Formats: sequence, C-alpha cells, structure tokens
Amino acid sequence: MAEKNEEYVIIKAKEDGVNVIGLTRGSDTRFHHSEKLDTGEVMIAQFTEHTSAIKVRGHAQILTAFGEVESERK
Repeated sequence: MAEKNEEYVIIKAKEDGVNVIGLTRGSDTRFHHSEKLDTGEVMIAQFTEHTSAIKVRGHAQILTAFGEVESERK
C-alpha cells in the first residue's frame, strides 16, 4: 500500500488565465501536467511520488500548510 501523502496546495485564481504547472521528480525535472484557471476557480493539488514542484504563473492566492502567499500578475 502506498504511503499516505497529505501535502496539498490550494490555488485560487485572481485573474483569468492563471497557469498551474506540475513538475516531475528525479534527476531530469520536466513539466508533466498543466492546468489553466480563470478568475475565482480553485484547484487543489497534491505533491506525489511523481510531482516534486508546482509552478503558478499569473495572479493567484496560494494556500499551503506553511501559510498563504499571493502570486503577482504576469
């Protein structure tokens, strides 16, 4: 059984066209998933055995277990 991972990130778009990009683990980091959010849309993302980083491009509110941060407009 896989180990339970509770490292979630909540991203709320503050403008249309916010990009959320998942990056892979390993020696060769690559993009593996991308989503586009419009104003008010919320995405709940999870760090997994395949996802080591999440990049947010555009104006969004980001909530993590470590606190809250707001990304800036493009």
